[in-house]
Amino acid sequence: MGLVISQQIYLRTMNIHEYQGKQILKSFGVNIQEGILAHTPDEAVAAAIKLKEDYNSSWVVIKAQIHAGGRGKGGGVKLAKNLEEVKQKTSDIIGMQLVTPQTGPEGKLVSKVLVAQDVYYPGASETKEFYVSVLLNRATGRNTIMYSTEGGMDIEEVAEHTPHLIFKEDIDPKVGLQGFQTRKIAFNLGLSGNAFKEMTKFIAALYKAYEATDSAMFEINPVLKTSDDKILAVDAKVNLDDNALFRHPDFAAMRDTAEEDATEVEASESNLNYVKLDGNVGCMVNGAGLAMATMDIIKIAGGEPANFLDVGGTANATTVKAAFHIILKDPKVEAILINIFGGIVRCDRVAQGVIDAYKEMGNIRVPIIVRLQGTNAVEAKKLIDESGLQVFSAILLKEAADLVSEVLA
Repeated sequence: MGLVISQQIYLRTMNIHEYQGKQILKSFGVNIQEGILAHTPDEAVAAAIKLKEDYNSSWVVIKAQIHAGGRGKGGGVKLAKNLEEVKQKTSDIIGMQLVTPQTGPEGKLVSKVLVAQDVYYPGASETKEFYVSVLLNRATGRNTIMYSTEGGMDIEEVAEHTPHLIFKEDIDPKVGLQGFQTRKIAFNLGLSGNAFKEMTKFIAALYKAYEATDSAMFEINPVLKTSDDKILAVDAKVNLDDNALFRHPDFAAMRDTAEEDATEVEASESNLNYVKLDGNVGCMVNGAGLAMATMDIIKIAGGEPANFLDVGGTANATTVKAAFHIILKDPKVEAILINIFGGIVRCDRVAQGVIDAYKEMGNIRVPIIVRLQGTNAVEAKKLIDESGLQVFSAILLKEAADLVSEVLA
């Protein structure tokens, strides 16, 4: 699992686990590999017995549940042929620090597994794995179904080395997904007979689920054609749009904060839009457009943005103080650029928040550049000038850029 389309945007999404994604898919009529969640080896054994009773699954697959792809490569997916193996392999997986190509070298702690039915059973014809995803194509402004005959763990290498094996089908928003498009997808995947019909139904149900859930991405890898020509979602990576969660409180309840960056969780609790990056200059702004411009300034000045942090249009001293704390938690930060335009938010409120945070935290280890323009900017400058803070003040963007270069030199 994991053909990730990297784009330099800051769309806030909520990741969910495989078992949760499959629950959503099933509710929209998408056929899935059935499974049962387990937190302990004994629960896994009970789940295996239940799958045997309900689906005649003599073997089961033990799948680590973390927010990352490539679990199989890291040893987080194991086949168990009997109950003794179920217990042993679940014991091996739960509690492990699973390292995959998507977790980074630190890996992620596994606290639960999905015990799933074996769908690779023998039959009249061979099984076949495909790749299917649905996401927004920002170049065309249309939802796009991406698919390939080469599903499985090495889909990233397929995309890199044989891109002609990746197909795309754009969906016209005026008419939605059409029948001829589902048939075209099934045909390009080389299917025929009942498997062809099942794939058209699968694609239609998958797209319906994507639209109805306000998702940012559905990625199913693999989609399996079983030996008896059923089409099943064997895995499911689902990213939900944060901005639409108010319409789906049941989905919002699926959030697993243990899988998220602790600083980002703290920021969300303070109603801050924060994304941690890998640079050395922390930035605090109000508004996404100004944030992009500020990060451009930082790069022009020879630095790299350490974060995206938008305090929003209704920020107050408390919010700004929380933002200040969060930025300074990053040990890579060598300087902070605060760039606020006072439209809705008042500059003096921002200034007071900076002053309060500075005094509360005591000895600040990095230089601070403050650019405040707009409502109550004069009052804000006076507050900072009279505060005794060791900060650099800027009025123009170019001045801010020059100061960033100076403090990083």
